[in-house]
Amino acid sequence: MTGIVLAAKRVLLSGFERRRIRVWAMTVLMIIAMLVVQGLVPRWSPFPSLAGQVDAIAALSVFLAALICEYVDSSLGMGYGTTLTPLLLLAGFDPLQVVPCVLLSEAVTGLGAGLMHQHDGNADFIRDKKTRLTVVLISTLSAIGAVAAATFALQLPKWWLKGIIAVIVLSVGLVTLATFRQRLAYRRSHLIALGAVAAFNKGLSGGGYGPLVTAGQVVAGLSPKQAVAITSVAESWTCVIGLAAYLFLCQSMDLTLAVPLTLGAVLSVPIATLTVRRMREQAMRCAVGVLTCVLALATLAQMLW
Repeated sequence: MTGIVLAAKRVLLSGFERRRIRVWAMTVLMIIAMLVVQGLVPRWSPFPSLAGQVDAIAALSVFLAALICEYVDSSLGMGYGTTLTPLLLLAGFDPLQVVPCVLLSEAVTGLGAGLMHQHDGNADFIRDKKTRLTVVLISTLSAIGAVAAATFALQLPKWWLKGIIAVIVLSVGLVTLATFRQRLAYRRSHLIALGAVAAFNKGLSGGGYGPLVTAGQVVAGLSPKQAVAITSVAESWTCVIGLAAYLFLCQSMDLTLAVPLTLGAVLSVPIATLTVRRMREQAMRCAVGVLTCVLALATLAQMLW
């Protein structure tokens, strides 16, 4: 009987959570309506940065894609850049348009996600020493990995590197699934090894960071909720470094897509962190493992075909 009562409490939303969902839904619907009206009446431009540069309906598609991809990313610690960047490139946008805007939106969203994860109790960056140490460790590895990747990018066969990373990601995903019912001891050495590989890959290819870092933290003994929150903050720092590199190398960037991408990504955060708060740990570990394996297999399939 007690178990049934506890399960019911987990399902029922508090008044604050219901208000959050209502405000979120009203905000999203308002932005969608404004973009639709801008598409039908071009002279009326609630988003002046889009006027004459990106069709409002295309901006609406970008907004919704960012909303969905970042919801998955902030809920499970992976999937935003890995999924969204190829979609935007397939839609016809130029890589120099896409990558800086994705980095900017992810930098802003990662910081916001970290604050919301702290608020919702998914991780404690203030009082939990292990959480703080992990953030610092992974963020430092991200900086080193970005520099190392820039140094060796022209000397390494990217096809083989991509295949090796995909195999590593698949292995970590399988280990996560095999141990999702077990409580693992925290091992910093595992975290350092996987974090270094993930950071290097992020700097070299722009993807594969979330699956390795999130699943790697779970394998290293952190809870899935902590792992997702830490990944959001660490990846935000990685994106800031990447964006700074673009500014330094290119001097100027086309930020046309920045508005719909950032709006969509940021608006996913309040619901994503609430999802993390409500999910059971075993279910989250299983979901992280499955999504990690799917992304790894998709990478291998892309290489082979």
